[in-house]
Amino acid sequence: MEATTEVLTWEHRPHPNPVVKSMLLTHGTAESYDLKKSRRFYEEFLGLSCVQIAPESVIFALGVRFHVVVLAFGQAPRPQGIANHWGVQVGTKEEVDEAYKKCIELKDEYGIREVVPPADQSWGAYTLLFEDLDHNWWEIEYYPGNLTDDFFAFGDVT
Repeated sequence: MEATTEVLTWEHRPHPNPVVKSMLLTHGTAESYDLKKSRRFYEEFLGLSCVQIAPESVIFALGVRFHVVVLAFGQAPRPQGIANHWGVQVGTKEEVDEAYKKCIELKDEYGIREVVPPADQSWGAYTLLFEDLDHNWWEIEYYPGNLTDDFFAFGDVT
């Protein structure tokens, strides 16, 4: 695959002249006890694309020019709270329900720690939340549209 220098733009800028002229949100980071087990979970359970970029790190991505760097911390990862989660969108409510069943069924195989049953959310989404083997929280979400575009279209809530 050939690298591209194309710059993606966003229609909504919070300030006409920001200090940092950001062009693209590129990555975030997460921690891992065991990269091999974590990568297996990302690929087999969540369907994310992964690549090992160094002996102590793997990245995952899906569908956008944004990736997460997963760093090997051995026994030192710091558990995250449920509010600090990664969101994955699926096509139907039934897929959220199926993901819930699979979380319960495959909990031991993938090291899934805690699972919160699916529920309708105030912003119109139907979601399931669960904690992975590295204490990262995940939200499997059905939303009929593009939530990011809609949030910006709705504008600020005052």
